[in-house]
Amino acid sequence: MLLNNLNELKNDMVSKNWTICSFLFRYKSVVYIVLVKRFVGKEKRVNQYALVKLHFMKSDDLNDGLEIEANSSKLLIDAKTLRQYFGIEYQDNLGDILKQFTETFGKAIPMSIPKNISDGEKGAMVKSLSISDSEDPNKIYCYKIRRNPNGGKRSDFNSDKTKLLRPDLFRKFENEHSVSFCYSDDPLKENDDSTILYNFSK
Repeated sequence: MLLNNLNELKNDMVSKNWTICSFLFRYKSVVYIVLVKRFVGKEKRVNQYALVKLHFMKSDDLNDGLEIEANSSKLLIDAKTLRQYFGIEYQDNLGDILKQFTETFGKAIPMSIPKNISDGEKGAMVKSLSISDSEDPNKIYCYKIRRNPNGGKRSDFNSDKTKLLRPDLFRKFENEHSVSFCYSDDPLKENDDSTILYNFSK
């Protein structure tokens, strides 16, 4: 199994209640941020054998990305798309080249969620979580918390976004699943934890 670590990583994500995590992958002197996404909520699998979705982004240009479904044995994508994105030259023994690429990538996959992530990784994850939650990716400034009407539960994406951006605030409401965290794209609207808690208590 060339990508066996994906099984371990996904199990770690499930046990720690994360829908997303990230790690860095270097190939041909290019550093990629790799987002690993579970199929939850609106994140739907296309291939029935997919274990997770991988979102590769060049660390110096997060808009230059490629999403690939994968399982523990292979990347579920056609050879041409993979070659073009990673700059793999066409050769007669292309099958061997792609297997070598998959082996190289497999060695970079951590078996558990990495603890120390770069600001670039955090930004990429927050952007992805916002999009998965049908939110504007520029909404990163937390200004209030609210109790959802009709017993509604906050989304997994809202939880993960807050774990990344406001971990102390999240811990206070970690087990109150009816409370959601509200974000704005205006930095002037952002409030500190004590203001948010005071306003909520009123």
